[in-house]
Amino acid sequence: MFLETVRRRNPGLIAAAVALHQAGKIPAGTYVYDLDAVGHNARTLAAEAARLGLTPYAMLKQVGRNPDLTRTVRAAGIGASVAVDTACARATTSAGMPLGHVGHLVQVPRHEAAAVAAMQPAQWTVFSHEKAAEAARAAREIGREQDLLARIHADGDEFYAGHEGGFAADDVLAVADRVDALDGARLAGVTTFPALLFDAEVRTVRPTRNAATLARAAARLRDSGRDVVVNGPGTTSTRTLATLAELGVTHVEPGHALTGTTPWHAVTDGDDDLPEIPAAVHVSEVSHHHGGRAYFFGGGLYVDPVLGRSPVHGLVGSDPDGLTRVRAELPPREAIDYYGQLDRERGSAAAGDTVVLGFRGQAFVTRACTAGVTGVSTGDPQVAGIWASDGSAVAWPA
Repeated sequence: MFLETVRRRNPGLIAAAVALHQAGKIPAGTYVYDLDAVGHNARTLAAEAARLGLTPYAMLKQVGRNPDLTRTVRAAGIGASVAVDTACARATTSAGMPLGHVGHLVQVPRHEAAAVAAMQPAQWTVFSHEKAAEAARAAREIGREQDLLARIHADGDEFYAGHEGGFAADDVLAVADRVDALDGARLAGVTTFPALLFDAEVRTVRPTRNAATLARAAARLRDSGRDVVVNGPGTTSTRTLATLAELGVTHVEPGHALTGTTPWHAVTDGDDDLPEIPAAVHVSEVSHHHGGRAYFFGGGLYVDPVLGRSPVHGLVGSDPDGLTRVRAELPPREAIDYYGQLDRERGSAAAGDTVVLGFRGQAFVTRACTAGVTGVSTGDPQVAGIWASDGSAVAWPA
């Protein structure tokens, strides 16, 4: 799905990826990001958020916390990150991005609370009173009062499997009083996930029941005399920000929109394209042949399942102007992705040929490298750096 979107809207990225791989500038098994397009996307998001009075935090896990991309996003006007976990918090702050939000989706482990508090997050989400106490204690020990967000839920709210947790929304006032009684913390607001979801049947994004729960809880807090942060993450793009503002959300968390890879981006056909430019491809290399098929190196072949198990296609070849589109088969999710396969025999896909895939990636859960590239639109692509999927530097060439 996303490969066709990239071919139509940003073909220079594919050409750059092939040329750079063939020149030995990027390794096989690398997510390649068009930094100029990412900068455009971030500026577009930041401008619309400012128009609506929203505060954006950049979610950077899906790009492997790539430091060059992180700095590009910050320079484009999104001034802080949301960390999906403490590894994300360390990586993005090391890249110079202030920490806007931590603890959601993954809570901060007890013995990492002090390190996270030292990063001075603007908000810190907790699912329980125990976690609130840990955050408060860590903040108090360095002389801070930490703003906490309560993750709330009600009957009928939607969770991804394994994402469950939080306080009952009906108890939000009691939760606020108990958190406010802690030395070192105060309840600043509420959050949920997901506030928005892509609906494949109508091919657009819809508010979830969670969003209504969030709005009711926020209203109760405001009625009690509090100023309230309302954090509403989930399938965020420029075109969804007005909906979130109408729902009373104050803080938004674009992630895949930065690379133009939300589910909504995959189904537009030109007449209704979203403002963000597709800015991500995965690059690999044909390794060998067996049984009439070409095998290519894996390491980054985790496809985010938000759109279901859709067919994956790749482009293969050594010349950016002579690529062949072919069906790709990826390993099953329970297998280690040592190799993917192409329906191409020896001679029609030679060892060393570049393989370009387009899918919605989650680099941080893979063994892939990431690389930001500048100059795609001018035809002079340059690699800004090669990084591991945790944001650490990779020595390349090896």
